[in-house]
Order: sequence, then structure tokens, then C-alpha cells
Amino acid sequence: MTGQRPSPIPLTLLTGFLGAGKTTLLNRLLKDPALTDTVVIVNEFGEIGLDHLMVEGVEENMILLESGCLCCTIRDDLIVTLEDLLRRRDNARIGAFSRVVIETTGLADPAPILNVLINHPYLAMRFRLDGVVTLVDAVNGMATLDAHEEARRQVVAADRLVLTKADLVSGLGTLAPLRQRLAELNPGAALLGPAAAAGSLLGAGLYDLAQRPAELRQWLARDTLPDARHDHHHGHDHNHGDHHHGHHHHHDVNRHDESIRAFALTADAAIPQASFELFWTLLRSVHGPKLLRLKGLVRVAEHPEQPLLVHAVQQILHPPVVLDAWPDADQRSRLVFIVKDIEETLVQRLWAAFLGQIPDRATDESLTA
Repeated sequence: MTGQRPSPIPLTLLTGFLGAGKTTLLNRLLKDPALTDTVVIVNEFGEIGLDHLMVEGVEENMILLESGCLCCTIRDDLIVTLEDLLRRRDNARIGAFSRVVIETTGLADPAPILNVLINHPYLAMRFRLDGVVTLVDAVNGMATLDAHEEARRQVVAADRLVLTKADLVSGLGTLAPLRQRLAELNPGAALLGPAAAAGSLLGAGLYDLAQRPAELRQWLARDTLPDARHDHHHGHDHNHGDHHHGHHHHHDVNRHDESIRAFALTADAAIPQASFELFWTLLRSVHGPKLLRLKGLVRVAEHPEQPLLVHAVQQILHPPVVLDAWPDADQRSRLVFIVKDIEETLVQRLWAAFLGQIPDRATDESLTA
């Protein structure tokens, strides 16, 4: 160490509501030479994470944050993670990386994360917030903005807005109200398509709060760095990879608020693909709008060594993808749900029924009542 202050490392925040396509966009960007030597930090909601397994090509530079308390836990975990990352870089325990990308959970309010990156005395010196990229789902965007404050905050915080899934919307004219809504929420943000080049998405320049909507500055002013106003008892053991276990608070890591929660379903035995498709069809037909997000890996009987990657947003089930191999050592079927106003036990009972046999009409009615 020469005592000379190192150049700040550019950091991009990639956000957007559940199912907007953040991981898909990130995988495309990571193939660009501009993102060589990038560290990716993935924040997931709930106790079982899958998204980090779907990020391609950065196995050595992948960090997973699992946080349920978005008001403070993600902020504390992020501080510890970034500090630890810098220590390992400065001590040459890891290679010198040239950029950090944080992919937030779709339920994240960006204000706590932005406050860390802008106001933390040490991290603000070592990292340069190089823009906020927010993805907006063209299919569910208007309804999501109406229903969720977090989605509106994600839009207001953005330097770049990326409109995804426009190909699923019939008639380009139907996108006009959403485009107008986005322009009203954040008139200074560029609106791009999902195929935009890395150069146009990244490198927005130093994040300038003076150029952000006044509403965001008000949120940030109300959302200070961790202090006594949170009724929590925080403690960190500062061991990388075990950050969230250091917190002693009463929050359920699977619950976002009174109506939104996450849970996971698993199965050891392979499942006939037709059975899984019927399970999803029945669940979607009865509870579609309340299924904010489904993502998972399914061990299908037809090709158990090649898992089926499935993801859905509300009533839209995207075409399943057959992976060449399992992304980790766990070869169980794992489905992660994020739902609004649905009892977990209902979905669990339906899942259990399909693991055994297709329920008859009487069972079907009892499970969906």
C-alpha cells in the first residue's frame, strides 16, 4: 500500500419489480467485454434463493444476500459484504475487480441501498455509484405501479428505465399509457429496450441526487443509515457468507408485509412433466393474480439429470427451459413462490396431491376452495 487513495470502483444497481427480467438482462450484459472482472451481488427475498444459480459466468465473483427485513437487514448486510469485499481485494485474497453490479430483490425499496452507497463514509469513498437501472414489465407494469410503492420508488430512483416483455403486449399503442406513466414518475430517465447495449445501460456517470426527482430526495432524507430508531438488535460476526445469521430481530425472513410472503416447495422424487404442468395450470387458474412470482427448478421424470427451469409472473408462465445440467449439487425440485393474500398451506396441499397422483374432482374442489 502506498497511501495513495485508490480510484473508486464503479457500482451499478439493477432493480425492478418481481419478474421484470433482471437476471435475464444481467446474463446478457455479463457476456459483454465491458463487464469483464465484474462482481455480482444478488439479493433474494426469502430463505431459499435460486436467482444466483441462474447468473452465468461469474461463479468466482458471486455473492448472495438473503434478507427478509428490507428496511434494515439488507442495508446492514450490504455494508458488511462490501467492506469484506474491499478487504479481500486490498489483501489480494481475490483478484482486482473493475465493477460491481447489485441485483436487488424485486420487492426492494431502493432508498436503503442508495443511502449506503451515497452516505456511508468509507463505502462512498471506495465505490462510485454509477447509475441505477430499473426494469419495468410491459405486461404487468401499470398494475404493479398502482399496487406497490416499492415499484414506484424503483422507477423514480432510475437513471435508465428498461421496458421488458413488450413483445407480449398486443398492439404497441397499448404501451403508450405505461410510457407516459414512467415519464411522469421520472422525466429525466432514458427509456430503453431489453436489447440495449451494455454501454448505454451502464456508465451513467456519478449518481447526482440534484438531478433526481424531489420525491426520491425526500425518501432518502427520511431513510437514514441504521440507527436507534429501528427496534432491532444487530450483531455481525463479519464472516463472509454468513452475514444474515448475525441479526437478532423478530422479522420473518419470508414475509415482506402483512399480505406478501415467500415460501418454497420441494420434492426429492422426479415428477412427470405433465403432472407439473397440471399443477401450475390449476393454481394459476384459481389464484393467478395473487401469484406475484414463481421460479424454480423441477426434476422431471422424462430427463431427471436435466432440470426444467420454470418462472412465471402472475398469470404468465414463461416457456420452461431445459438446462444441460443442475446448477448446483442439490438435485431436488425447488419452487419458490412470492404471493399476495394466499395461504401457504393451500399451495402445499395442492403440491402434495400432485406428487402422489392427480386429484379427483372432489379433492380438486377442496384444494382450491
